[in-house]
Amino acid sequence: MKLTMQLKSRSYDIILKAGCLANLHQFTNVQHRKVFVLTDSGVPAAYAQTVAAQCPEATVYTIPQGEGSKCLKVYGQVLQAMLAFGMDRRDLLVAVGGGVVGDITGFAAATYLRGMDYVQIPTTLLAQVDSSVGGKTAIDLPGGKNLVGAFKQPVCVLCDPDTLRTLPRKFLADGMGEVIKYGMIWDEKLFALLEQYDLDRIHEVMDQVIASCVDIKRQVVEHDEFDTGERMILNFGHTLGHAVESYYHYVTYTHGSAVAAGMCMMAKKTCSEDVYQRLCRCVTAYELPTKVLAPMAELVPLCGNDKKRASASLRFIVCQHIGKAEIRSMPFTEFAAWMGGKQA
Repeated sequence: MKLTMQLKSRSYDIILKAGCLANLHQFTNVQHRKVFVLTDSGVPAAYAQTVAAQCPEATVYTIPQGEGSKCLKVYGQVLQAMLAFGMDRRDLLVAVGGGVVGDITGFAAATYLRGMDYVQIPTTLLAQVDSSVGGKTAIDLPGGKNLVGAFKQPVCVLCDPDTLRTLPRKFLADGMGEVIKYGMIWDEKLFALLEQYDLDRIHEVMDQVIASCVDIKRQVVEHDEFDTGERMILNFGHTLGHAVESYYHYVTYTHGSAVAAGMCMMAKKTCSEDVYQRLCRCVTAYELPTKVLAPMAELVPLCGNDKKRASASLRFIVCQHIGKAEIRSMPFTEFAAWMGGKQA
């Protein structure tokens, strides 16, 4: 299956096909250019090697697995490795891995020599349904998540569902946090489909699920590439979710599990009991948390570091009805009081 992100001169194809990892050369030019393949220690080494083997001149650079690698230090190390490999603006970066790898690769592509091509080859469910599509790239600072970054669209995205076969159960659940989000913000039928399955059986309809999520994100990004309006709905659960990740130092909760808890905590404040319970049941079926033990009074100040904060106000997303999202804005002091926290 092929979807096309229509962004005028920045348009690109998103390929959803088993085995496409081994066919990079069919979708982008790898001849007469150096190819720098970035991966991490949690990704089977054979994936990056399969990509590199298709390129006349390629190197594989591996970073440590985990959110801790999405930092200035590792970003700088990647740039130094690219320089040592002798890359110029005509060459190609390829991300083979999950969201951390994709973010660092994209940000390096946006900034090295003021910009060069890159390809996303997501190997986790979360990256396939969400982070690999749309051109958002970022690294973290100690004070918050995704605070340094750039918009940089890839030249293509290759989603190979075969890579999910090696995905540990924890990371399959992680990706389902973002999948559930898409049902909540856009597609009631997708949410109803998810309600019929659980983490043990979702593989039966995984191709359909991935295609639905990618198509939703494609539509949203085409309407609002630079995240100034409608694209903000993709952050349902993220304001609190990012706070949860930060509170636990990006160790205890994966991104998807933090988003799942963030969605449920926000739904408890804004939704009917029926919608809230449906969301909690769905989240639980995919072995994700509906809440965290951290006191709201300590989470709320961390929301003030979210990139969606605008001056003294905070923009956040609510879904009072399944399949429909709403952007709200509130002075941060009011948000803190409303959520039961304290002002930063």
